[in-house]
Amino acid sequence: MITLRELTLRRGVKVVLQGANLTLQPGEKVGLIGRNGAGKSSLFALLAGRLHADAGEVEIPPRWVIGEVAQSMPETSDGATDFVLQGDGRLQQALAALAAAEAAGDGHAIADAHLALDEAGAFDARARAQALLLGLGFASAQLDAPVNSFSGGWRMRLQLARALMCPADLLLLDEPTNHLDLDALVWLEAWLQRFEGTLVVISHDREFLDAISRVTVHLDEQTLTRYGGNYSAFEEMRAERIAQAQAAYGRQQERIAQLQRFIDRFRAQATKARQAQSRVKALARMEKLAPVLTAADFEFEFREPASLPNPMLAFDGLCCGYGEHPILSGIDRSVLAGQRIGILGANGQGKSTLVKTIARVLPPLAGRITEGKGLVIGYFAQQELDLLQLDDGPLAHLVRLARDVGPPAREQELRDFLGRFQFSGAMVQQPVGTLSGGEKARLVLAMLVWQRPNLLLLDEPTNHLDLTTREALSIALNEFEGTVMLVSHDRALLREVCDEFWLVAGGRVQPFDGDLDDYQRWLLEVARAVARGAAPPVWRPQVEAAAAPPVARPGKAAAAAAARPAKGADAPTKGAAAPSKAAAAPASRDDRKAAKQSRARLADATRPLRLELQQAEARLARLAAEKAEVEAALAAPDTAPDGYADLGRRLAHIGAETHVLEERWLTLQAELEALGPR
Repeated sequence: MITLRELTLRRGVKVVLQGANLTLQPGEKVGLIGRNGAGKSSLFALLAGRLHADAGEVEIPPRWVIGEVAQSMPETSDGATDFVLQGDGRLQQALAALAAAEAAGDGHAIADAHLALDEAGAFDARARAQALLLGLGFASAQLDAPVNSFSGGWRMRLQLARALMCPADLLLLDEPTNHLDLDALVWLEAWLQRFEGTLVVISHDREFLDAISRVTVHLDEQTLTRYGGNYSAFEEMRAERIAQAQAAYGRQQERIAQLQRFIDRFRAQATKARQAQSRVKALARMEKLAPVLTAADFEFEFREPASLPNPMLAFDGLCCGYGEHPILSGIDRSVLAGQRIGILGANGQGKSTLVKTIARVLPPLAGRITEGKGLVIGYFAQQELDLLQLDDGPLAHLVRLARDVGPPAREQELRDFLGRFQFSGAMVQQPVGTLSGGEKARLVLAMLVWQRPNLLLLDEPTNHLDLTTREALSIALNEFEGTVMLVSHDRALLREVCDEFWLVAGGRVQPFDGDLDDYQRWLLEVARAVARGAAPPVWRPQVEAAAAPPVARPGKAAAAAAARPAKGADAPTKGAAAPSKAAAAPASRDDRKAAKQSRARLADATRPLRLELQQAEARLARLAAEKAEVEAALAAPDTAPDGYADLGRRLAHIGAETHVLEERWLTLQAELEALGPR
């Protein structure tokens, strides 16, 4: 197990941990959370052995292999698969031992090296490495491409695959979801859920943490607090703990005030002096509780746009791409005022290309974009963080923006504005190069807000934001009066902000009239088609609707009407005797007819629900069979190397669809019970 006792850790003059205690059991999956700059990455460096504690004890089993994602960008001409294989330290040691033994002609050493290779899984190592690459979104043609031919985001994926390749007892992952699309994100969740070692992950993706972690460690105010459960459970338990601490502090303050009043009143009286003195001693012995102080939540808002043109944009036969290479074509759509559009699609399909074309970064290759009068675009791009002037401070950036773009303002106004984004005091002059990734992202958001846009184009805005800032961004976007077009792998942000989706796939842009769960199911169909060697299916809403027709559910009034018997069915016949046990059943033809009609109406009202319930049960049975088939294929020794990633994706999507169907099944059962017996 991992044990931290009375741990103190400093980075320079900053105290990251003070008297911290923590115990992690083998095999636990832990989410490490805290605000940006709290010291999470420093704790990772301590666990990895790159830092040493200033005081206290750190106990990690000495034989444990530790795997983590390297932060440096690799510069090598090695192929992608070979680069990932280098992450398996035991395999590399065995290969080096074999080469040395063969060079020395030592037969015993050669035999030992072959035994070590067998124990390291050398026979299928290349297949496992390629399965990791395929699962993280690499194409088959890229498996042996030189590492230095990939862009920065893809190199980080290579580093992630290399870390996953390591047969680690302790796996440390710092923001592994950055640069991943939803397809790769779902695959990574499934892979980590099957990981048998101890996992500690830093992430600001709420849904990812909920899916992966079973323990949450909160780094706050230089201490570590362990909570049993995922992030959602942590929020509930932390809120309850804070409420209890506040109540205890309030009760103690009332008791202190009561004792102090008695002391002040009777200290000078001889008859009460002894009682007053005993209360003075009681007050001195009392262990004082500190007031509950929580860090102020980060809040901001987008300023009201000067105008709201409608439509904001109109695309007529738009073609997007680079140079003479089109990526998207035939786009005929409009963007209206107030829309919240989420743009879905796998990496490489053209989401960022579309956004850059709208933002005027790339010229259209063909077609036309008609902009509404008074359109002001606020564009957040991933590379914006790299385009900041590293030697200038936040104030210098905003002064330059107010001068060149507007609106103009005095320096004090700019300082006050930056204070809303947690840049205050000397921090407004601090060089941007020394800021954390989250602080740089907040600066880009501040510059975006200052421009007072009416159309926000956001391309992965949450990559470097902590959970508090993400929540503030979600609230600000929901209150924004203009239009939002959002590209993000943060499913919580997409669910909270977007009310419609566009799908970018196969060189086209079309409306996606489903939710994120529908999108994940569609990705499963794509994975199946690819596994069969067929062309990936195109999303067709009408086909989806035909496959699973929506069922109209009776409203409350209809349900009540269906449950009521016909008029007169409950009215006693004139002159009838008092009801008796024998008279409980309908006593006349009219009564029996009315009861039969009532049952028929109830059956008609519940038939759509019963039909949907049967369909859900049948689909759950098919999913269970399909899951067993996929698990058997994963365990089969003759499975092709390229098939592991597709099988993993299928398994993840099967789990997601099963969860949705089970929730729907429970809802249908409840609705049927509310309407009455079937």
